[in-house]
Amino acid sequence: MKEGLPLAVDMQDIVIRFPGVLANDHVNFILRKGEIHALLGENGAGKSTLMNALAGLQKPNSGIININGQPVNFSSPKDAISAGIGMVHQHFMLVPTQTVTENILLGLDSPRFFMNMRKYNQEIKALQEQFGLYVDPEASIWQLSVGEQQRVEILKMLYRGADILILDEPTAVLAPQEIEEFMQTLRSMVAQGKSIIFISHKLQEVAEIADRVTVLRKGRVTAQGHEMGGMTKKELAQLMVGRDIVFAVDKEAQEPGEVVLSVDKVSAENNKGLPALRGVSLKVRSGEILGVAGVSGNGQSELAEVITGLRQCEGAIHVNGDLVSNQAPIVAINRGVAHIPEDRNKVGSSPNMSITENTIMKDYKQEPVGNRWSIDFLKAGERARVLKDKYSILAPSVETLARKLSGGNLQKVILAREISTKPRLMVAVQPTRGLDVGAIESIQTLLLEQRKEGTAVLLISEELDELLALSDRIAVMYDGRIMGIVDAEEADIDEIGLMMTGEKSE
Repeated sequence: MKEGLPLAVDMQDIVIRFPGVLANDHVNFILRKGEIHALLGENGAGKSTLMNALAGLQKPNSGIININGQPVNFSSPKDAISAGIGMVHQHFMLVPTQTVTENILLGLDSPRFFMNMRKYNQEIKALQEQFGLYVDPEASIWQLSVGEQQRVEILKMLYRGADILILDEPTAVLAPQEIEEFMQTLRSMVAQGKSIIFISHKLQEVAEIADRVTVLRKGRVTAQGHEMGGMTKKELAQLMVGRDIVFAVDKEAQEPGEVVLSVDKVSAENNKGLPALRGVSLKVRSGEILGVAGVSGNGQSELAEVITGLRQCEGAIHVNGDLVSNQAPIVAINRGVAHIPEDRNKVGSSPNMSITENTIMKDYKQEPVGNRWSIDFLKAGERARVLKDKYSILAPSVETLARKLSGGNLQKVILAREISTKPRLMVAVQPTRGLDVGAIESIQTLLLEQRKEGTAVLLISEELDELLALSDRIAVMYDGRIMGIVDAEEADIDEIGLMMTGEKSE
């Protein structure tokens, strides 16, 4: 249906090499004017590298890039923006203390000495009206929801005149209602002549919104410019990973046991000293997964931190009847608490240490790996090799540094370490965020195995499909409060979505 449209982007035979890695192997990619083109691939497939070349962040070793029929050679993102290309990254590039308008104007040559804020606020409002991206121009970024911050990032690019938008995982931080609204915005932008590259791991959304799809696997194109008409989520997954993916996880019915985690009227502040948790109470039993749903920034991260000893709080938290709140993390660890943190790179692992060293972080003082005075690295290496094989961690050896692993393999290292301690409680925060469908399948299977073993699992995720598939019950958080707790089998996705935006359950 878009076949006759002129080309907005024509990337030919793009080759990008890093030391020891061929990231893009003669990749061709075409974006037509007025279309939404999905770019899919597993972690490490080369998607971000290819788009960084288009956005001026990475120079190809060879190949040609044409924009609107003209060859270009970008030296910086500024060159790409001048050519009408804007990239909205998954992690926003905003200054929290500045207003919406100030963030949109930041980095522009004009204004230079004097800012007529009333004039620029009106310009931003007019742009919002045109594309349906409403947000208060005078509000500070820190006052906005994550969805509103995303609108600011898109407005930044539109204000700079971008006709080609690269959106990296744009719905990862949105509630269901916000996702539908966002999709309408994309359709409106395309109707007004914009062209969009849509990078996502959410295959259902890709099937709904994209006109065509290109798939990368290990740096090569396995499907170029496929028309989306009639393509299923399963077919997309096969193109990505080269095998069938089981989307319906096998969760067997089982009766939960005794209460393992008890959170009673817990309140805590965030890093800004503002209330993050407001009287939260919940319980998790052995052999049960309690999912926690909510838009990012509503207290979920702080909840995980107060349970694992990383944040002070008011109220009481017990694990197996023992008080763990406001005590050092080692107290929670000794009570059998495992933690899959939200940030796998900075909190969950030590990037410059090996797989072996990362797997012994919690028990390097215990036999057989070590004692109070020394570590037996021979035995530590043997155990790491067993874990590497058991959890299918793809790496040259157990001496490979953590920072050289893909997101999915690093997450498996963290899970291997935590599960090997035979935990009574597992606190898993966004365990599949940013992973491809194959890695997600592996991680979800491991979580269900822990449930079957009798571990109590607190699963904090922004993926509603994941929560509905894995959880026995789902608690919904908004503004630091529990809006309601529902049985996962009887859960209504619209009701959960309303609770995620602040409407308390009856």
